[in-house]
Amino acid sequence: MSEKVTKDMTFHQVLQMSPEVAKVLGSFNLGCVGCMGAMNETLEQGAMAHGLDVNDILKALNAIFDK
Repeated sequence: MSEKVTKDMTFHQVLQMSPEVAKVLGSFNLGCVGCMGAMNETLEQGAMAHGLDVNDILKALNAIFDK
């Protein structure tokens, strides 16, 4: 069973899932690895704060695990 990234997960939780996550987030100009908010901020909150569509981010992140 493949893992599933959801909008309610924190950046920290998602970053723990795979080293590829940081690359995908970086492609959206999200430098979450060094951000203090990554521990508590959800993907949805971060996307809204940066003017991004969370669904685009989820699609890219879940593609990592659909291989």
